[in-house]
Amino acid sequence: MARESYHHGNLRQALVQATVHLIEEKGPQAFTLAEAARQAGVSAAAPYRHFAGRDELLEEVARHGFEEFSQRLETAFSGGKPTPLSALFHMGKAYLAFAAERRGYYIAMFESGISITSNSALTQAADRARGVLVTAAEELFRTAPGDQRPPAWMVADHIWALSHGVVELFSRGKPGGRSPISPEDMLESGTLIYLRGLGVISA
Repeated sequence: MARESYHHGNLRQALVQATVHLIEEKGPQAFTLAEAARQAGVSAAAPYRHFAGRDELLEEVARHGFEEFSQRLETAFSGGKPTPLSALFHMGKAYLAFAAERRGYYIAMFESGISITSNSALTQAADRARGVLVTAAEELFRTAPGDQRPPAWMVADHIWALSHGVVELFSRGKPGGRSPISPEDMLESGTLIYLRGLGVISA
């Protein structure tokens, strides 16, 4: 199947899929470009038609991940209304679901050690995801008086950090797996505590 895809001109996608499997199996730094080529069913030299090295391939995996991640957040935001708070909670669930269901992509995005800012396409994809969170924060504070409205970018970054922390606590056999609280409930309660601390909500 991989060779057939390659012969039809889908080498980049075949290598991305192969790399996702290798990340899930070995981690983001424990495989070579030659292994990715072998997994994709192509020669060891073939990846160099598109990528200068393994880091560029990891960046492409991360870019694909951020694109899908953004789409999921956008869908959750649109479908989570009628209130901005319920939309925000839907986005939190979408964040956790993506991390669980698309583990190889998530690891490439956040745990591979690549530099997002050194790749313009990757930066754009990551900014799109952050932009969805900023928009959600803006909606949350739209009716608040201007002097009581915290910076939307700050709130977006804090909630992103909180979401990432919950993923890390519960992922891959980590201590959160023994918690009586589900990841979804922990993220929701943590978000509520944070927003109450800002004085944005009172209940």
